[in-house]
Amino acid sequence: MTASIRNLLTQTADRAATYFETLDQRRVAPTPDAVARLDELDEPLPEAPTSAYDVLAMLDGIGSPATVASAGNRYFGFVTGGSLPAALAANWMAGAWDQNAAFRVQSPIAAKIEDVAMRWVLDVLRLPGTSAVSFATGATMANFTALVAARHAVLAQVGWDVASDGLFGAPPITVVVGEEAHSTLFRVLSLLGMGNQRVIRVPVDEQGRMRAEMMPELSGPTIVCAQAGNVNSGGVDPIADICARAHAAGAWVHVDGAFGLWANAAPARSHLTAGVDAADSWATDAHKWLNVPYDSGLAIVRDPQSLRAALRLTAAYLPQTDSREPSQFTPEVSRRARGIEVWAALRSLGRSGLADLIERNCQFATMFADGLRAAGATVLNDVVLNQVVVTFGDAETTRRVMTAIQQDGTCWCGPTIWRGQTAVRISVSSWATTEPDVEQSLAAIVRVAREVRSYA
Repeated sequence: MTASIRNLLTQTADRAATYFETLDQRRVAPTPDAVARLDELDEPLPEAPTSAYDVLAMLDGIGSPATVASAGNRYFGFVTGGSLPAALAANWMAGAWDQNAAFRVQSPIAAKIEDVAMRWVLDVLRLPGTSAVSFATGATMANFTALVAARHAVLAQVGWDVASDGLFGAPPITVVVGEEAHSTLFRVLSLLGMGNQRVIRVPVDEQGRMRAEMMPELSGPTIVCAQAGNVNSGGVDPIADICARAHAAGAWVHVDGAFGLWANAAPARSHLTAGVDAADSWATDAHKWLNVPYDSGLAIVRDPQSLRAALRLTAAYLPQTDSREPSQFTPEVSRRARGIEVWAALRSLGRSGLADLIERNCQFATMFADGLRAAGATVLNDVVLNQVVVTFGDAETTRRVMTAIQQDGTCWCGPTIWRGQTAVRISVSSWATTEPDVEQSLAAIVRVAREVRSYA
């Protein structure tokens, strides 16, 4: 059995290595023929067992060609990072360990590595060192987790225990957001029973940043949701001003920083997130700018007791110790040990490597913007981080250019509608992207745009 597993995992490693080695030689989007072959997987459940080697061969032979090469260096869609080599290797090792990260007694290594990773995350993001960190699936669940703590805390201020008594009859909570808050935040508010249409929407400026001076007068249980990194422009709300106004009224400030929060780890960009450490909670993705494998999100709460009280877990058979038990700070009990990959990414990059990754991506975004403007396209945003929003004429022409870019296969970027305009969004988020990749992709975009316009 041991020899068989070794052979299988060795073959898996060889196939995976071949996949990575050939990423640069293939289209970023899969070919139509590769996608069509996926129908071969749509078969009845086999009656008899299948060899693990045959399962692996089928998965690789049919699946690998049909992937989008988002792990490569010319994928610029959806603010998707690649996987750092150390983080990918850690993911494989964690898969082999197959640890349940709920309690220390179940996995001492998972708990210890979360302790270290959490301390490092707070350090590089320059957030209060005594904060609690929850390892979630992504920014949606990270926002959910942080806002669970916020909901508990603001109701506790007025004597209501929402964990015990629920929301029926509870004092109402005022929720304040910017007009361009991310759509997943509204999903979270709905899941939390606070309603996605009951929020107060504050006007934003031309870059989608909340206008703090237009916040309403606040009173009673209130949560203000700021944004670090507008999903289109990359703009960051004036968080210091928002915190000052909100805290004067006793409100809780949460920062949705799915990717933009990482700007605080780059000295050349940290001015954009000035004052972010004054907030009460934060949410971010590790699978974006930290470049760990999917899925990995981080919820951070200044007051650990608020999070622990909101997620209280009591059962006689569950171990409760004086040490940090991971399941006390995360909605899930049984879960995979995501902290291992976060630790590996930070251990491999170090402080300077992480700052360099973020700064390079931002500079590459500026290269895209400069090149596209020179070619006659219109860049709609101030390129302050890694986001570029560009149009190639009217809405129909822009849509046709975007489709042609994806079909060309040199790179991949996706559609957006921002401030009423149909546009193409370029998100530079991968550790693997190089200046030649940007030059090659830029040349392809310009060429495709000219071809589309010439047939218009």
